[in-house]
Amino acid sequence: MSMDRDNSQALLEQVGQALNQGTPLRIQGSNSKARLGNLVAGEVLDTRSHRGIVSYDPTELVLTARAGTPLREIEAALHEAGQMLPCEPPHLGPDATLGGMVAAGLSGPRRPWAGSVRDYVLGTRVITGHGKLLRFGGEVMKNVAGYDVSRLMVGSFGCLGLLTEVSLKVLPRPRQCLSLRLPMGRHEALAELAEWGQQPLPISAACHDGEALYLRLEGGEGSVQSARQRLGGATLDSGFWSDLREQRLAFFNSPAPLWRLSLPNATGELDLPGQQLIDWGGAQRWLTSSAPAQAIRDLVANVGGHATCYTAGADSSPPLPAALMRYHQTLKQQLDPQGVFNPGGLYPNL
Repeated sequence: MSMDRDNSQALLEQVGQALNQGTPLRIQGSNSKARLGNLVAGEVLDTRSHRGIVSYDPTELVLTARAGTPLREIEAALHEAGQMLPCEPPHLGPDATLGGMVAAGLSGPRRPWAGSVRDYVLGTRVITGHGKLLRFGGEVMKNVAGYDVSRLMVGSFGCLGLLTEVSLKVLPRPRQCLSLRLPMGRHEALAELAEWGQQPLPISAACHDGEALYLRLEGGEGSVQSARQRLGGATLDSGFWSDLREQRLAFFNSPAPLWRLSLPNATGELDLPGQQLIDWGGAQRWLTSSAPAQAIRDLVANVGGHATCYTAGADSSPPLPAALMRYHQTLKQQLDPQGVFNPGGLYPNL
């Protein structure tokens, strides 16, 4: 028996009641991303009753689904048609939902080569802080009304409105996939990646764990085999990339706080306090460290990056410059004037 259900009217009524009573709402699906951002106090609004794929046309490369739909169901439907979510969104839990994927805006190992979650959101349906269910964007990649609002929802952690439906662009899976392990030091790996980035190599993931460089090659059979002969190394089980994406590698078992460092492309080796894992070809570094939050943020800011802590609380989200915070506050005021949606979830004053 299908569990698909359009529960938008009940969600609309719950939001309307919260607006009338001034009750803050804590929007959640499976809670798999709960360790990001600040802890939110409020009445739980569970999106998982509103689920199901609304439409999917593989020939058009577009899928529309309700926000409470489990990601695994979406990925299974795409896999059956030989397609995929190119941004490889992390689930971080067995029941992760489409709404949580968009709200968190997290992307997996393919991000630098294929784009982020935001790049694949075509349109959304959102219950706003005015108690209305509105549609933004559409189902095609063009400049339709409201397109930018849909993209603003990505990474907003539910503080701008309640997502009820999302339309995504999807892509065909590559014809061939091959993963390699090349023993080398961190400095050499970053230098090689910087050089390879300027060449037509079919790399779609690159990670360094302190001892070896891990690469994933994807594309046509000819280009993958040619790159494999050129690069050398030992073949690697492709499950490595799922374990990296879902933080199942041994590196992530450390009891120390986990940090995600976002850095400019071609950033060289960094002397960081703790254990580090290089991802995204160097543009993302994972750090396990008990060093003070400000010390880590200062180190990263010196090279033009920012740091996010994977522990819920005041230190989770990177501080924003005053001008950018004003933009955030203005958007919040426009879309959620009463501040009922996940108040303080992204930043204490949002």
